[in-house]
Amino acid sequence: MDAALRESGHGTGLKKTLGAFDLTMLGVGAIIGAGLFSSIKEMITGRTLGDGSLFVGAGPAVSLSFALTAVACGFAALCYAEIAAMFPVAGSAYSYSYVAFGELIAWIIGWDLLVEYAIGNVYVAQAWADYFNALLRGLSDGAWHVPDWLCTNFQTATARVAEATSTLADPAAAADLVAKATGARPDPAALATSARQVLDAFAAAPRVTLPFFGAAVLGVNLPAMAITLLLTVLLVRGIRESARMNTAMVVLKVLLVGVFIALGFGHVDPKNWQPFMPNGFTGVWHGAALGFFAYIGFDAVSTSAEECRNPQKDLPRGMIWSLVLCTVLYIAAALVLTGIVPWDKLEGNDPLAMAFEHIGMTGASTAMAFGAVVAMAAVLLVFQLGQTRIFYVMARDGLLPKKFASVHPRFQTPAFNTWVTGIVVALSCSLLTPDQAIGLTNIGTLFAFVLVSIGVIVLRQRDPDRPRPFRVPGYPFTPIISALACIGLIFGLESSNWLRFVIWLAIGVFVYLIYGIRKSRLA
Repeated sequence: MDAALRESGHGTGLKKTLGAFDLTMLGVGAIIGAGLFSSIKEMITGRTLGDGSLFVGAGPAVSLSFALTAVACGFAALCYAEIAAMFPVAGSAYSYSYVAFGELIAWIIGWDLLVEYAIGNVYVAQAWADYFNALLRGLSDGAWHVPDWLCTNFQTATARVAEATSTLADPAAAADLVAKATGARPDPAALATSARQVLDAFAAAPRVTLPFFGAAVLGVNLPAMAITLLLTVLLVRGIRESARMNTAMVVLKVLLVGVFIALGFGHVDPKNWQPFMPNGFTGVWHGAALGFFAYIGFDAVSTSAEECRNPQKDLPRGMIWSLVLCTVLYIAAALVLTGIVPWDKLEGNDPLAMAFEHIGMTGASTAMAFGAVVAMAAVLLVFQLGQTRIFYVMARDGLLPKKFASVHPRFQTPAFNTWVTGIVVALSCSLLTPDQAIGLTNIGTLFAFVLVSIGVIVLRQRDPDRPRPFRVPGYPFTPIISALACIGLIFGLESSNWLRFVIWLAIGVFVYLIYGIRKSRLA
């Protein structure tokens, strides 16, 4: 730990410009986003799984789901705060695991944090693209929009074409449908052997066809890729500039959430809250597990430790205050939303905008779409920042190529790994489905929280005399409760996410065995 602290304070080249307010805004910027503007709908209504079964939602009790998740995250935040104040280096859970458990566990958690930040950003960027398209339609009365094939991912595009193809057994009917979408009626006999001619599954306007690349359907999420690369440029330019942009976006989106609560409160019908828990505690639990994504981000504050002016005091303040502020807004917005619209009537990917439409406020609906675009842009910014700083420290420890730890001579940012991160996330937006991205992100983050919570206990035993500017209250019960609460939320996730996560960690161990174990500084 002493060696890492010495290195973080000398020769890194990272600017120390952030204070408590900046860190709180970074936390709020990472937390309030797709969770409130998108995934809250699934928390309320549930969703159908691949096998046809239902992952039940919380209904009006979604406010309890938010509170339950906030408690788990609150305990984890206290654990993060103790280690971050004692050990203010970049890298977050990776760095904490390094000093608590050693290199192998640190590598595993660093590989796991790729799931939290990079894969989490894939989901956020995809949701941003949906809202951006909705905003264009709202501003132009439907005249402007991004073609659907340029606003989706390859798997979804392929699945929709396959589904449409399988339902069109009648070649003549298929030919009629293609003619309606493309303006040209193909030979019905040819459709029996050529799936690519069957249907423009995404045709939002006449003569817009679904492109193919060889035998594969082409689905590209252009808006998601564009916003990711644009924010990558901003992050390369500098942390101070990124923090200022984030603060402006945070102020705007908090204001819009406040407007939703204020305007919607007068239209709340208490009858919509009955029954309050339609699916019992199981629904609340499932809602909390799904809604954990809504709180991911407060730990991103700790990744900026080496760019803080006074990390011992400001890091705990930034994490805890951002969590408290967002919890209050979440619970209030959830109560208003379910009070305006009956919980089983919520539809679409924009529940807050849908609520305004339900009460006849169409202009406010477009404003909510704008708010979602701003909110998720801020999340993208902070998540990208967190991922690049984790790569930076892992490379400094020798577990990644040294180029990932290089600092731009002018901008004093890890420019190379920032570009690598941005490009990988941008490309993944056209490959992964939103369900895959959010599931991996939730389970990966909960796993990181468990290790950080246990790490507090390990470091108290191994290094009891080290000064701790912030100490977890209620030790050792608080870190134990934190770990158990996060494990409980993991068991509330869909089982398919477990398999993907285990495969991802197995790949990470393989990479460590062929590179990290030989190249690391400890080796």
